[in-house]
Amino acid sequence: ITIMATIGNLAITYADWAKRMDDNYKVASIIEILSQTNEILDDMLVMEGNLPTGHKTTIRTGLPQATWRLLNAGVPNAKSTTAQIVDTCGNLETYAVIDKDIADLNGNTGEFRLSEVRAFLEGMSQQVAATLIYGNQHTNPERFTGLAPRYSTKNTANSATAANVLDGGGTSSTNTSIWIPVWGDDTLHGTFPKGKMTGLQHRDMGEWPVSDAAGNTYQAYRDHFKWEIGLVLRDWRYVARIANIDVTQLTGVSAANLINLLVRALYRLPTAPSSATAIQSSDTPAVRANMGRTVIYCNRVVRTYLDLQAMNKTNVLLRLEEFDGKVVTTFRGIPVRTCDSILNNEAQVT
Repeated sequence: ITIMATIGNLAITYADWAKRMDDNYKVASIIEILSQTNEILDDMLVMEGNLPTGHKTTIRTGLPQATWRLLNAGVPNAKSTTAQIVDTCGNLETYAVIDKDIADLNGNTGEFRLSEVRAFLEGMSQQVAATLIYGNQHTNPERFTGLAPRYSTKNTANSATAANVLDGGGTSSTNTSIWIPVWGDDTLHGTFPKGKMTGLQHRDMGEWPVSDAAGNTYQAYRDHFKWEIGLVLRDWRYVARIANIDVTQLTGVSAANLINLLVRALYRLPTAPSSATAIQSSDTPAVRANMGRTVIYCNRVVRTYLDLQAMNKTNVLLRLEEFDGKVVTTFRGIPVRTCDSILNNEAQVT
């Protein structure tokens, strides 16, 4: 019994097979009730890293100071200072193992295996999306660091990134966040190890002899799944976080003023699209007016609230617009996208 319980947790059993068959013993259409919507995976730009394990970024940490010179007096030399930051990749990997005799029942081998592969693709996508937000190498060194640990305080004495963290007023553990990143080559992008392949890789390994929990061998079909990915924050100023949004108080007098917070957050970005703010240029010519793709991410609880606000005819900042045949909520021309991996039980950011 112990052996069967172990096998049932890791491999497909006859009971699992039966649950995937319809009354005509064909592979049933599985309703993916565990699926999520994480549009952050669609938007994220990905660049090959310059290291075998990730990407190294050189940032300016100090500007040279010139001297007001008196006549007949010299001035000291000056220089700027820089620092290098390394963002490493995580390796998400797993195998699917299906007993050959189970998969071959009724000759539906391909369909049966595909039904299992879809679950792995969805599960890994959810893991990556969650890590993009909450991943922390300090607590899980095998993963990559996401956005939340980098913007985890609103106290600038603890971190410079706190300047881009706004407070929605929530004080309990029923909070969520709105994220406003700017995806771009010089701002924020995903990465993969130098010389490797990008994206979620699936390899059909065919038929293999495998061992059960007791060490006995049987023939099985194996599929290999692998995703090497990291997140590179090249310029922290191009990400803003609206934290401490209490999802239990999205309406009423105590509700966070999301419109006000969105406007304030957009002005924390050094530059932004002309529809969003009045700042499109920088003193440094190399800094382009539009550094990349600006997007607003929230979960579907906040998204619902924003869509309801967009239907208010007196609201001129939130709009429902159509792009590629789809209705999209925009705020000052910036698309609002759904990310189910953003939780509703975040602790207060202090």
